[in-house]
Amino acid sequence: MPRPLISIGLVLVALTLVPIGCIYRARHSVKGQPRIQVVYDMDNQYYYKAQSADDFFADGRSMRTPVDGTVARGDLRAGDPFFRGRVEGDTTFVTEFPVTVDQDLMHRGQERFQIFCAPCHGLSGNGNGVVNIRATALAEGTWTPPSDLVGQSVVDRPVGHIYNTITHGIRNMPSYKNQIDPRDRWAIVAYVRALQLSRNASLADVPADDRAALENLGTR
Repeated sequence: MPRPLISIGLVLVALTLVPIGCIYRARHSVKGQPRIQVVYDMDNQYYYKAQSADDFFADGRSMRTPVDGTVARGDLRAGDPFFRGRVEGDTTFVTEFPVTVDQDLMHRGQERFQIFCAPCHGLSGNGNGVVNIRATALAEGTWTPPSDLVGQSVVDRPVGHIYNTITHGIRNMPSYKNQIDPRDRWAIVAYVRALQLSRNASLADVPADDRAALENLGTR
């Protein structure tokens, strides 16, 4: 084969590598400007801003609510005691925690309780939080005092009942299912049980190693 043809062939082969090199460099180099997009619709889709109007729908709203009965993939919660606080296949409230109650859960419950519950129910759970104190002082006649969470009526309720109250609300208390996820609701229930135990505990409930210290405090 003539040498000129060999040289031309090598040049052509080298030229075919140029686009590959350019593509590699474009994909791996850092630039201050956005890359050139041939089809940019996927990255720059037209969309309505939240709360904006839209004449396409009869109600004039651009934001659409989910279709009734819609369930996210893997999020079917029907009959699950963890999500409902009720015995599976029944309407009875569960009496046992569907989660492991440990120190971490208790600390989480204390934190969530102080954020969401203490303003009305008080830090000790006795129902005399700052919101209740303020509402009682206003004496407008429309306020329903929050429950005493350490009172016997709540002590006697199953844990699923307390969980259900957090989820769906009761009387003037609104639902907190959108603010508190299920595990945190159970954490709050566990902390409420701890408050109840601390309020109604006797010396016999204290570990033997700690009783002497408490007895010494009582004699001071």
